[in-house]
Amino acid sequence: MEGSVEARVSHEVDSWMSWLPRWRPGTHRGRVRLCRRCFGSPVLAAAGLDEDVPHPVQHAFSMRMKAIVDHAVDEYTERNLPMLAREIRLSEERKSRRPYRAGEGLDPEYRGLELDPEETPGQPFLFTLGGLEAETAAEAAEPAPRPFSADEKAALRDEVRLADEFAKQVGRRICAELVRHRERIDRAVDELVEPQIAELLADLDRELDAPGGPNW
Repeated sequence: MEGSVEARVSHEVDSWMSWLPRWRPGTHRGRVRLCRRCFGSPVLAAAGLDEDVPHPVQHAFSMRMKAIVDHAVDEYTERNLPMLAREIRLSEERKSRRPYRAGEGLDPEYRGLELDPEETPGQPFLFTLGGLEAETAAEAAEPAPRPFSADEKAALRDEVRLADEFAKQVGRRICAELVRHRERIDRAVDELVEPQIAELLADLDRELDAPGGPNW
């Protein structure tokens, strides 16, 4: 989407709210690992989604905000950081030659999640998506590129630093803008998420109180 960071934030909040009615709470498996994208996220805190909100709902939101940062940094890098832009293009070209990429083409709500579920002790998988991706990446490995000179390394480090600083600036702008959207985000959670959680807890209570349940 073209336009300012603020316009993109508004658009992505709209898209997340359009997705939210399709969300359903999962009951088959609890999450074991903390999500590095969501845990302690200032973006989620700015949006009021950092507490008492299911992780899939948080993750869908944070990945949409990440896409805004990525897009802005890509534009900035292409305009101002030629060495880093070249290395990114070469890296993308190498990735494009891989026969299989498990996470390619996923909707924003599912990007960044673990490719495979937790393994059950004593019941190993015959194969995993992550394993297949690693195998095909190894098969498609190319000779190492020419090593950088000391001056090139220093220049590339400077460009990476500038890209990181710009990403932080964009992140702060996103957080400031999200404060303006908190009321409608809160309203969407109250209307579309909380009733499903309440129903899930009610089902659990009925199951526990049923004859033959743990309380009998």
